[in-house]
Amino acid sequence: MSTLLRRLDAASHSFQADLTALTARHDELDGELVSRVTAIIAAVRAGGDAALLELTQQLDQHPAVAITELVIEPPAMQKALDALHPETRAALETAADRIRHYHQHQLGESWSFEDDLGNRLGQQVTPMARVGIYVPGGKASYPSSVLMNAIPAKVAGVAEVVMVVPAPLGVINPLVLAAAALAGVDRIVTAGGAQAVAALAFGTETVPAVDKIVGPGNRYVAEAKRQVFGVVGIDMVAGPSEVLIIADGSAPASWMAMDLFSQAEHDEQAQAILICPDSTYLDAVEASMQELLNTMAREDIIRAALMNRGALIKVGNLDEAIALSNKLAPEHLQLAFEGAEARVSDLTVAGAIFVGALSCESLGDYCAGPNHVLPTSSTARFSSPLGVYDFQKRSSIIHCSPKGAVALAGVASVLARGESLEAHARSAELRLSNPES
Repeated sequence: MSTLLRRLDAASHSFQADLTALTARHDELDGELVSRVTAIIAAVRAGGDAALLELTQQLDQHPAVAITELVIEPPAMQKALDALHPETRAALETAADRIRHYHQHQLGESWSFEDDLGNRLGQQVTPMARVGIYVPGGKASYPSSVLMNAIPAKVAGVAEVVMVVPAPLGVINPLVLAAAALAGVDRIVTAGGAQAVAALAFGTETVPAVDKIVGPGNRYVAEAKRQVFGVVGIDMVAGPSEVLIIADGSAPASWMAMDLFSQAEHDEQAQAILICPDSTYLDAVEASMQELLNTMAREDIIRAALMNRGALIKVGNLDEAIALSNKLAPEHLQLAFEGAEARVSDLTVAGAIFVGALSCESLGDYCAGPNHVLPTSSTARFSSPLGVYDFQKRSSIIHCSPKGAVALAGVASVLARGESLEAHARSAELRLSNPES
């Protein structure tokens, strides 16, 4: 076994057990964490601004002495954008434009049709009124998360986007403010953790309650989102990020090594897996990883992630690799093999699919256009990337004609009485004597 990451062989008798151990979810509830988050939510719900300020002072060492000092309005965001180096601003604007253009294709539209009874049936699609986006802060700042969360909301037509972001010691990356200006964020509150989630869910004197909360965060944020779900909507309770690469040996081994590193550097629990039918190529990738690792600024994090949850997996052929990928349902799936485009339709379970060796995950994280907020922990089996549709509501429209009301009332009456719901039946039966029929 490698000292850097696991080597697995699909032909081994122990492969299924080894794979299960590698991909095991560690999402059991931590009682102490749950209790702590519950207490924070209760405090903010009861104490409003005062509790939010106190918790932000305590947990983020924020120097604010008044709640107003936590709030950043659009003029300050624009000022940060205007102060950027031209090259940095151009890159941020390019990313924002590409993300906006991609998500405009997701806009849902209202529709209706008339049936043979003259009833008008349909669906009305409308945007949510106000949403909250959580942007991580602290160890690192993520302007890309601002763009990926706020732009789809604005494309959907959301009138007000409230962003919360931790600002330890009162410091916030100007790139985050600049990204907020480009994305159309209406207000920033420099508070993070469970207290920020609670403020968005229940509202305070200063922070308005929202309809939905989206965006990644630490385990306190994830648990807080889980607890407030139902009061507000959420995008998902995300786990550690992950990438699965299927390779055939045609791409340089150093590319694959760096692609695995780019995932592993997120945090110590990130998962990076490469599957290939060529054991010699797997050796080359591992050798390249060993050679390049000490050149990485986040070497310790990468090493820990690879040792915890990384693997190089030998399979018999690409068909076997594709079947394994569909079983694992990865967040990010890279297809670094010849003829990859022809196999995309075979890969039915993944958050995002990067086709061809040139299409590395890093491009998708920042500027390709599709959203980088993706289902993790095999939830791609039933979940989708964050998109415009997450910020739109759908209402059914039922407009009965006189003829249609009579016809449907007879059917409804029979079915309602079959369920012993007399009021339902009698309500429908009143339409049988409709004077307009």
